[in-house]
Amino acid sequence: MRWNTWIRQIHRWLAIIFTVTVVVTFVALAQEEPVVWVSYAPLPPLVLLMFTGLYLFVLPYAARWRGGRAVARGR
Repeated sequence: MRWNTWIRQIHRWLAIIFTVTVVVTFVALAQEEPVVWVSYAPLPPLVLLMFTGLYLFVLPYAARWRGGRAVARGR
């Protein structure tokens, strides 16, 4: 599998993990005595999502800068 495919798969799984942590955070903070530190749980997947998302965003532009491979022209 190519490097770009790995990044896409990691990005998809991070999105699922982020969604689950946000749901868990909402449930935890809705309790009678909420545990406030749980609100920080979504931040690590969010940071990783940001980096993988930026990589995927720049990927077509980088391909065009490197010489216009077929990926940049719409496959």
